[in-house]
Amino acid sequence: MTGDTLGIGDLARRTGVPVRTIRFYCDEGLLEPARSVGGHRRFDPAAVDRLSLVRRLRGLGLGLRSITDVLAGQQSLVDAVAAERAALDREVSTLAWRRSVLRAVEEAAPADRTSRLELLSVVEDGYAARETLVCLWRPMTAAPIPRDTVAMFLAIGAPEPPERPTTAQVVAYASLVLLAADPALAVGLRESTLVNHDRVADLGVLHAEVAEACALAFPQVAAGATPSPGKALDRFVAAHATALGAGDSREFRRALNRRTAADREPRLRRYWHLAGEVTGEAAPVGVTHTWLLDALDQSVG
Repeated sequence: MTGDTLGIGDLARRTGVPVRTIRFYCDEGLLEPARSVGGHRRFDPAAVDRLSLVRRLRGLGLGLRSITDVLAGQQSLVDAVAAERAALDREVSTLAWRRSVLRAVEEAAPADRTSRLELLSVVEDGYAARETLVCLWRPMTAAPIPRDTVAMFLAIGAPEPPERPTTAQVVAYASLVLLAADPALAVGLRESTLVNHDRVADLGVLHAEVAEACALAFPQVAAGATPSPGKALDRFVAAHATALGAGDSREFRRALNRRTAADREPRLRRYWHLAGEVTGEAAPVGVTHTWLLDALDQSVG
């Protein structure tokens, strides 16, 4: 059984892959040689191309599992490379994050260094720490809401850690995570955000219309204007009134103001300002939403 087949030495010379490595690939199932009468490995000529592909993919850093899937046709080459690139992006971002965390400790004043270290320990891994933010807001998406609305809601309430954060951003993110872990904050959110959800026929529409009201208020908030009644507030109130099958009246505004009082409490205000520091937005949606609630409070004052 040697006619058109190759010995392991021949295969090594044709591909530049050491014999020891070829044996390893055989043991891992990447190559499936036949055996000669004497028990020696013999390879089909197609093994040259197969092994060359394995060598190139290994050179790109792909793991054996990914290479096996590509060879078996269970994953395309493009998908395997894209997955490896995404994993590398994550690794680079994690290293950048850790570097900024270390620098934030280093730059702290000597008297503040211990407390800074304690704060930043909650975000040693920013991506893992984000789960605390997601856990805070996920109950608000438990009702039947369109997927894109849920994604938008979580993107606003639980921002991703920046890929190349400044020291100020890692400090802000750590403070954000610490706030999100406060059980009292979660209770307050449920007391306002989830009230009357069962009476709303289409939560997706409500969230979209509230987002439009925030967009109307954005220029004023970005300019530092004092909260005040106007078109943005009217749009905000109308969105809630329509969702609940009610009309915009002084009584309705008072009821809405009472229900959303928890959204104006200091901890949540700080949460949204910290989120803005993390994202770098001039007027984050959370800050704009709070501005509208303050305007509502004034309108019924």
